[in-house]
Amino acid sequence: MSNGVRRTPVSAEQARLYNRQIRPAVLDPNSKVNWTNTSQQPEYLVGEEALYVNPTDCYSIHWPICRGHLNIHSGPGGSLTAALVDLETIWSYAIQKLLEIPLKDLKYYRCILLIPDIYNRQHVKEVVNMLLIKMGFSAVVVHQESVCATFGSGLSSACVVDVGDQKTSVCCVEDGVSHRSSRLCLAYGGSDVTRCFFWLMQRAGFPYRECQLSKKLDCVLLQQLKESFCHLDQDISGLQDHEFRTCFPDSPVLLYQLRLGDEKLQAPMTLFYPAAFGIVGQKMTSLLHRSQGDAEDPHDEHFLLTTQSKQDQSSKATTDRKLLPKSAGFEGDSNICDPSEKGNLTQDLELGHAQAECLVGGADAEETSSALLSRKTAMTQFEGKALGVDKAILHSIDSCCKY
Repeated sequence: MSNGVRRTPVSAEQARLYNRQIRPAVLDPNSKVNWTNTSQQPEYLVGEEALYVNPTDCYSIHWPICRGHLNIHSGPGGSLTAALVDLETIWSYAIQKLLEIPLKDLKYYRCILLIPDIYNRQHVKEVVNMLLIKMGFSAVVVHQESVCATFGSGLSSACVVDVGDQKTSVCCVEDGVSHRSSRLCLAYGGSDVTRCFFWLMQRAGFPYRECQLSKKLDCVLLQQLKESFCHLDQDISGLQDHEFRTCFPDSPVLLYQLRLGDEKLQAPMTLFYPAAFGIVGQKMTSLLHRSQGDAEDPHDEHFLLTTQSKQDQSSKATTDRKLLPKSAGFEGDSNICDPSEKGNLTQDLELGHAQAECLVGGADAEETSSALLSRKTAMTQFEGKALGVDKAILHSIDSCCKY
């Protein structure tokens, strides 16, 4: 604890003995919460209306974004086209109902599209096409979330940590530039903390025994309990009594008593020990990869490199070799260069800057061989492993300092 006193561990058995005896108290026989009215059979429902659809109705729920990317899967509605249609439907509904802007007037508006620091370039291209062609915006500006977050906070440099519902991203921003070597995307977030908290409460004899993660409204309740009870305050120890209500359609309002100990601290601590999530079958950590190119882009360097003549490539390589020694060293050592390093640098220059950069603007396309080697080593070391948020931040800052 902060005062130097040792924390007294609390056994889950102590809480379970109390919680197993709890029976809910009926506060109101009518919850006054109704299922979404689908008598008119609307084509789609968005937001809370979709969450409160009766399971007996013939509707299927689609989540167009998963783990920070378009939700592409092998099931129904899992194609790229279906995900884009769902996004268009949700955004169009929000613009009309919440912003009260008719879709026919979007030609007078411009929009800013925020994308993750680690993104799929093809997906960004398709979303931009959807905004310009399908929805009809007059212009679109594509920018990265971390850069906009720093400017929105009035900071020129920062290490941006975004803990979302299903993914956590870490990136260093300096003077409005997102350093690509510092970007990490972790495949866990708040929903995984909620799932872990539910498991810990079950171990402690959670009195709402009908709760299931497969039910949408139960997931909403668990998220509310996580936001209300969980903390990272080490000065709070021992057993505490809590209460919560369940308010579901066609059910009475019930009041539950709940006694918890360290479960409220252990659940959010899993962000630093992600192996506790038990996530298997997917990469836990993703780093920035080189751009794969776009055959439809006339300015794509991959296409230019494959179509230009060998003479042009040789001429460009010769020019780069002449310019290289001038900036390779300092104070008279500019002409000293290891032959192996010089060969690696020349090879990178011959390949073109698009091989090592997938930024929209491409402002920082220059990269030395040491940076390439460092990033490749980092990929081998971290990619696919369960990296905690604290270690991810240290790795991001360290990569930024070496940049």
